[in-house]
Amino acid sequence: MDLGRVITAMVTPFDEQLKVDYKALENLIEHLLANGTDTLLVAGTTGESPTLSDEEKLQLFKACKEIAGSRAKIMAGTGDYSTSHSIELSKKAEEIGVDSLLLVSPYYNKPTQEGLYQHFKSIAEAVDIPVVLYNVPGRTAVTIEPETLARLAEIDNVVAVKDAGGNLDKTSQTRVLAPNLSIYSGDDSLTLPMMAVGAKGVISVASHIVGNDIQKMIRSFEEGNTKKAEEIHLKLFELFKTLFVITNPIPVKAALNMIGVNVGNLRLPLTKADEGTLAKLEKALKNLKIIS
Repeated sequence: MDLGRVITAMVTPFDEQLKVDYKALENLIEHLLANGTDTLLVAGTTGESPTLSDEEKLQLFKACKEIAGSRAKIMAGTGDYSTSHSIELSKKAEEIGVDSLLLVSPYYNKPTQEGLYQHFKSIAEAVDIPVVLYNVPGRTAVTIEPETLARLAEIDNVVAVKDAGGNLDKTSQTRVLAPNLSIYSGDDSLTLPMMAVGAKGVISVASHIVGNDIQKMIRSFEEGNTKKAEEIHLKLFELFKTLFVITNPIPVKAALNMIGVNVGNLRLPLTKADEGTLAKLEKALKNLKIIS
């Protein structure tokens, strides 16, 4: 299944009572579809998944599927540090009709490589839809090593990895050991460098703001126009870094609100952007002429 080049790790819009705002969700999805998104990743880290109940996640999957229709695929974030809970949520997401699953490596309980393998294998074998693994050691305290990714790639429906490890050597080693596993950059600022060693695209935060530019960058690289791809990367680099100047998704929610795509505030323990962050975002958006 083709997940596309640009998968947006979508924020979850909240109303003033911090309940999921479905009207704002519809507006956000229309904005993303007009701005280069191929697949919507729902209830990932950027969607504040740790603060969403299972019921909220399932309702979000359903709503996003209805709003997007055939215009974009839906990837559901159903990973957890409990294998049995991940299986239960993944099955329910599949019943709703999502197109694929994103499974983050278990966080806090720090499994071994064998534990990671058995965890992902158990979930993948419990469903029939494509599975994307999510390697993000900065948040989970464990790395899915290339050798483990290669073992997992032998499972029919394990199709891709979101690589947010920040280590191009490990990305290259994954390409060597698991050539059939699609790699998506998990860091906007590393998308172009990772494409040089075989990444297919990006699971992006910045695509909320500059999705069409990211599409152009990836397409330019694919067409052999590496100079153009480099120009776009360098033009967007300040925004890429500014969106992670403090914990994601604090800056991207602030940036969306700044450009008139209202997504509301954040649930605790995350708090809204401070004045310093807002000033940096404003500067980055003005430099790109997104706001005046």
